[in-house]
Amino acid sequence: MEIKHLNDENFKEFIEQKELTVVDFFAQWCPPCKMLAPIMEEIAQEADGYQVAKIDIDQAIDIANEYGVMSIPTIIFYKEGQEIERLVGFRNKDELMDEIKKLK
Repeated sequence: MEIKHLNDENFKEFIEQKELTVVDFFAQWCPPCKMLAPIMEEIAQEADGYQVAKIDIDQAIDIANEYGVMSIPTIIFYKEGQEIERLVGFRNKDELMDEIKKLK
């Protein structure tokens, strides 16, 4: 499965899915976000029982503010529209997969 690119119009609908949704809040200018991007791509390709998306905070300022994203990268895990976990800062693939397995 490919990473879904979210924006103001499709964010809420996407996170309201029944399955676990992993959302990477990022910015184009952020070095740790650039390091995380290929890891998120890999995780999305291996998706089984979860979906992966990313949202550029510079393009979706209102959503970033609404969800209290103060630092990037921030990865928020949602289930049925509710935040169930949040990780702030760069994480390696193993750490992210462990979190996904725990939350699925």
